[in-house]
Amino acid sequence: MELLHTELIRELSEKIAGKNVLLLGFGREGRASLEAVRAAGNAASITIADKREIAPSEVSDDVKLKCGEDYQKAIGESDFVIKSPGVVLEGDYNELTKNGRIITSEAELFLEAYGHHTIGITGTKGKSTTTTLIYHILKEAGKKTVLLGNIGIPPFERVTEIEPDSFIVFEMSCHQLEYNHFSPHRAVYLNLYPEHLDHYGTFEKYKAAKENIYRNQDEGDFLYCGEEVYPEPGTCRSGITEIYYDDLIHISENDVPLKGRHNLFDMTVAATVAEDLGISTETIKAALRSYKPLPHRLEYCGTFNGIRYYDDSISTIPETCIEALNTVKNVETVLIGGMDRGIDYSKLIDYLKGSYVEHIVLMEATGKRIFGEMKKSAPELIDSGRAVLVDHLSDAVEYGKKVTDDGGALVLSPAAASYGIFKNFEERGDAFKKLIQ
Repeated sequence: MELLHTELIRELSEKIAGKNVLLLGFGREGRASLEAVRAAGNAASITIADKREIAPSEVSDDVKLKCGEDYQKAIGESDFVIKSPGVVLEGDYNELTKNGRIITSEAELFLEAYGHHTIGITGTKGKSTTTTLIYHILKEAGKKTVLLGNIGIPPFERVTEIEPDSFIVFEMSCHQLEYNHFSPHRAVYLNLYPEHLDHYGTFEKYKAAKENIYRNQDEGDFLYCGEEVYPEPGTCRSGITEIYYDDLIHISENDVPLKGRHNLFDMTVAATVAEDLGISTETIKAALRSYKPLPHRLEYCGTFNGIRYYDDSISTIPETCIEALNTVKNVETVLIGGMDRGIDYSKLIDYLKGSYVEHIVLMEATGKRIFGEMKKSAPELIDSGRAVLVDHLSDAVEYGKKVTDDGGALVLSPAAASYGIFKNFEERGDAFKKLIQ
């Protein structure tokens, strides 16, 4: 079982021999990178750079620290940089690497070593659900399977579990793919919507990062994609399987725990990949039935004082909010809003105008912007009292409890990011669950 791990460490040792190594970012992934670099040896020096202050006691004496607002200046003193996905480069990548400096990541180093074992999954929405569906089906089929990536597990944390016949299921974010020069043997590209524009500046740059999931594939590799993200001619060398929303193997939505058209698509993708790996239809169907949905993804939280509550905190774009309202029956109240990243909300406003949702509770910066846009394009929502503006999630839940009728549903589907208000969407969802009880 240590064979492949030893191979990765040997390759890393050769790459960093005699080099000044910089770990850019020191969260969970940065710590895993430090262990790998130490195991590899041969580095001339090791430096950790992070915006937050790191206590010297967190690292050994042989590791240098560069902390504070100017932490990225350490790049100029390094030869080999392993960047954590949450770090946004302050300089141009091409400029920073033009003198032979290497800027890489755990994802890139991992795919270089294990790409032929890997099923990589990306997309704006549905990544985690599809990733865990594929993992669950493979496990239920008795396959040796390793789960890692953006799901919350740094790649280097799982290398000792990989055997020659293992399948690796790797959820890949746009940040993990942004500067990646390697692609997985089987790539899954679900969909693409405007998001992370505060990081990328333009939708085209965000799109380019996502397309690295297949851009470096070769003949003999496989790409599974939704019809709206089908590669442009000449941009993909692998075999392409286009997947549609209505292709799910014959199974009733009533028989599976995942609900909604978007989840049916995720199940279709997972089933298609599993079928190509030789897993029987019967095993796939049984796994889809036994799959336990991840929290905060249109999760039913219970009924309190006659109101059904749903946590869809994962929703960070208008399309997922619309999907949630189309899926849950008898939605009377929806809570919308969060960090404002400049996303276009006109589609959501148009949908809400024609919907049966009685109470649209808007909050935080995004809610304020939507409320302002409603004054211009849909004043009837405000004049009728259907749309109201409050400050924070606690205020939105309190208002929702008052106005939602017995038997109705209240859905948190923010259509906006949580950053700056909560640590992440999980913390936002957990806060919602405490507030509703």
